[in-house]
Amino acid sequence: MSEPHPRNVFVAGGTGYVGRAALHTLLTRGHTVRALVRPGSEGKLPGGVSAVAGNALARETFASSIMPCDTFLQLVGVAHPSPSKVREFREIDLASARESATAAREARVAHFVYLSVAQPAPAMKAYVAARAQAEALIRATGMNATFLRPWYVLGPGHRWPALLQPGYWLAERLPATRETARRIGLVTLSQMVASIVGAIENPARGIRIVPVPEIRAARL
Repeated sequence: MSEPHPRNVFVAGGTGYVGRAALHTLLTRGHTVRALVRPGSEGKLPGGVSAVAGNALARETFASSIMPCDTFLQLVGVAHPSPSKVREFREIDLASARESATAAREARVAHFVYLSVAQPAPAMKAYVAARAQAEALIRATGMNATFLRPWYVLGPGHRWPALLQPGYWLAERLPATRETARRIGLVTLSQMVASIVGAIENPARGIRIVPVPEIRAARL
């Protein structure tokens, strides 16, 4: 495998479950990474990542630190999404995406990578709606963008949905449920990180959507 072209990546949401794993992999593959963190949380970042103290809901606190990054990775989101968090989906997930997209456009970022969610989906409608609206906002900036659309990411501390795997196996084999089951199938943390890093190393031209089947197939 050829060596990846080094990218200069700005990350919002890098201290989260997926973010920490993604940052580590980006560093090991030779990319330059700076990450937005709340003041006082700099110690949560892996060594080698440049910390930018700021507020993901207020672009004026971090916009001047984006350049000269060529890629923006948006991972901010409410932890453990549930139907009870409708307000947080709008005030955190959607609002942070709006701030990041606007700041990235103004900084002339070449490629915006957004961790979205599988859609349409039969559950978590408010969560899916917030992510779909965020995608629309990003599209409206005119930037090249990749939308990664997992449903649930399995990994350490996030394994309970594995109990649903027999039901998924069956649903993927029945014609009436096959398409939906594949669209909202489970992915692993390693597959998710491989998809994120692959998107960064192979920038989209225009808009690229990466659904669950492609995430499952991702390898580095």
